[in-house]
Amino acid sequence: MKRVRKAVFPVGGLGTRFLPATKAIPKEMLPVVDKPLIQYAVDEAREAGIEQMIFVTGRGKSAIEDHFDIAYELESTMADRGKALDAIAGTRFAPGAVAYVRQQEPNGLGHAIWCARDIVGDEPFAILLADELMTGTPGCMKQMVDAYAEIGGNLVCGYEVAPEETRDYGVIDPGEVRGALVEVRGLVEKPPPGTAPSNLMIPGRYILQPEVMRILDRQERGAGGEIQLTDAMAEMIGRAPFYAMRFTGRRFDCGSKAGFIEANLALALEHPDIAPHIRAFLAKI
Repeated sequence: MKRVRKAVFPVGGLGTRFLPATKAIPKEMLPVVDKPLIQYAVDEAREAGIEQMIFVTGRGKSAIEDHFDIAYELESTMADRGKALDAIAGTRFAPGAVAYVRQQEPNGLGHAIWCARDIVGDEPFAILLADELMTGTPGCMKQMVDAYAEIGGNLVCGYEVAPEETRDYGVIDPGEVRGALVEVRGLVEKPPPGTAPSNLMIPGRYILQPEVMRILDRQERGAGGEIQLTDAMAEMIGRAPFYAMRFTGRRFDCGSKAGFIEANLALALEHPDIAPHIRAFLAKI
């Protein structure tokens, strides 16, 4: 069984829910306390042992490439002033450890993943959606990679939500339960209230076999006229082991304004330098 060495980050979206902030700045570069969203996702992948990061970008996303590049002027100035470079250490990649590919049209998540097919090659690969901020020890992708090493096949993250929230997500139709692993018998996209087969949704973390690329090759359109990753995954159920790993850490939906603010507050309250000030401020207001 091949090891998971590559991760795809679909970062080509327009971020319209955060306008006007995202008119000139990629949504993935919005900071949670002191790191941009994409940095949290990359750090999570690194912890899981991922060796190559593949960013599927779009027009106006050059700030992401700049963030993970060498900044000679900044680094030289900091060194001259005797400042440590620890704060930007996580923004550097070894040569060959990062690749960028352009998604020229916004045709859905499945299309974004398909754009990375030549770099992924014939290997299992991870997918991380940066606007889903997952926190835990160990991290979500690390837990998934460890589980994948035992069962292989296809694996998604499963996260429990309130029953009334299932209509907003892709929901798992569960089968056999093996500890933290739940067999995936089907996937239901945004089920009407009261019809969801479970309250286990998929929060933007996947480990998939390269077969998914061959399904996406057909460019079949689903909900919203877009090429849906969920449709391609559903077609793979039954062909190989397909499980969801229950994640018991925390999830913040940073694709929404409310979730983004929640993430900033929660992580600020854990930051040793500013936690007392933030706690006092919240009590005051």
